[in-house]
Amino acid sequence: MRRASVLLPLLAVLAAFPAAGHAADLDGASLSPLWGLPFAGILLSIAVWPLVAPKFWHHHYGKIAAGWGLLFLLPFAAAFGTHAAAASAGHALLAEYIPFIVLIASLYIVAGGICVRGNLHGTPGLNTGILALGTLLASFMGTTGAAMLLIRPLLRANDNRRHVAHVVVFFIFLVANAGGSLTPLGDPPLFLGFLKGVDFFWTMRNIFPETVFICVVLLVLFYLVDRHYYQNKEEELPPRSDPTPDSGGIAIEGKFNFVLLLAVIGLVLMSGLWQPGIAFDVLGTEVPLQAAVRDALLVVVAVVSLLVTPQAARAGNEFNWEPILEVGKLFAGIFLTIIPVIAMLKAGTDGAFSGVIRAVSDSNGQPVDGMYFWATGLLSSFLDNAPTYLVFFNTAGGDAATLMTRDASTLAAISAGAVFMGANTYIGNAPNLMVKAIAENRGVRMPSFFGYMLYSGTFLVPLFVIMTFLFFHV
Repeated sequence: MRRASVLLPLLAVLAAFPAAGHAADLDGASLSPLWGLPFAGILLSIAVWPLVAPKFWHHHYGKIAAGWGLLFLLPFAAAFGTHAAAASAGHALLAEYIPFIVLIASLYIVAGGICVRGNLHGTPGLNTGILALGTLLASFMGTTGAAMLLIRPLLRANDNRRHVAHVVVFFIFLVANAGGSLTPLGDPPLFLGFLKGVDFFWTMRNIFPETVFICVVLLVLFYLVDRHYYQNKEEELPPRSDPTPDSGGIAIEGKFNFVLLLAVIGLVLMSGLWQPGIAFDVLGTEVPLQAAVRDALLVVVAVVSLLVTPQAARAGNEFNWEPILEVGKLFAGIFLTIIPVIAMLKAGTDGAFSGVIRAVSDSNGQPVDGMYFWATGLLSSFLDNAPTYLVFFNTAGGDAATLMTRDASTLAAISAGAVFMGANTYIGNAPNLMVKAIAENRGVRMPSFFGYMLYSGTFLVPLFVIMTFLFFHV
């Protein structure tokens, strides 16, 4: 019962009302801001419960997420009808949650089958090198793939040190977020832009300077912080307390998973390049053939990885399902409760969040790139950054050809805000929570939700302010 899916109440509603197949899109202009309370509730739960009752949260976070989901869904069904409630929930499940969790889970399983044997000494230089490698890999194998590949070797290299939390936090900043900014493979918002017609290499050409700036500065800052801790005479634990003593060489086990990682990348590319023009209507949601094929084959890739990977490789990684279960349950609740919030944002100046939409344009209706950067980024820090990207993509005109040319600076601001500021909170990007869970399973005492935001407020927000004046029109 502990691992009962948060989706069970949702699936029950969908099964009970199959006639919800052709519900109209939710009209965000007619919604009160009060409909956003369940979403605020789940965010506060993620922030507060681990602080006040960590054991209770660890055992019941799925039930809490399900409770907030039902607190939105049942009143919504009473107010707008079961037809509209089931259709809205079905769209969130089929068009957003399933593609999201299938991709994240396949990368988690495949990368979790690659075991780097041996152990190096976690010096500031080595740690900075691992973070730099992960940052480079993230745009080409996804932030989830790069994070899952390198977080365990990084933790092993530092398990003889007293202060490790800052290493994991900067790993989240760089590998789980900023590093994924150069291609659609790196981060879900850019992948959605690719599906909307943005060229594959557009982001690499247009936000490369911004990416280099934030990544290089963060790597330098990390090196200085890590060296500060490393030079402390009491930093290293006694030799007998080191669970994985340093070894002379490095070996990789489970190498076939590199082939499977290429398969994942190929499937993602296929779904963007292959346009057969065939779609299925499922509960009122249009599911394109290429998306269905991609998700089905991603499941196959994950199953193949589980079957062919030597058990010793996963044992060496201390592979377990808890991190992906936590992401799956919490984000199921987030994707459900975010429905009215996204609808109100999509309503533009007619919706409850009209002030946000008006803030990104000047008095003549022209886009203000700096405001697009901050509006997209701040909402991406607490909402899911993929739909937030789409909201502001559409607010800026929604035509990929125009946004890539005449309004290229605006699209660059939207892209940078969605990817970079996903690092502001644990829930800004799915790999953030996964990395946190893996670190905690290894005994690292990670900062609380607000403690993590103290890190991001200290190191990231000042950089974003500088970037605003360096790269974006204000």
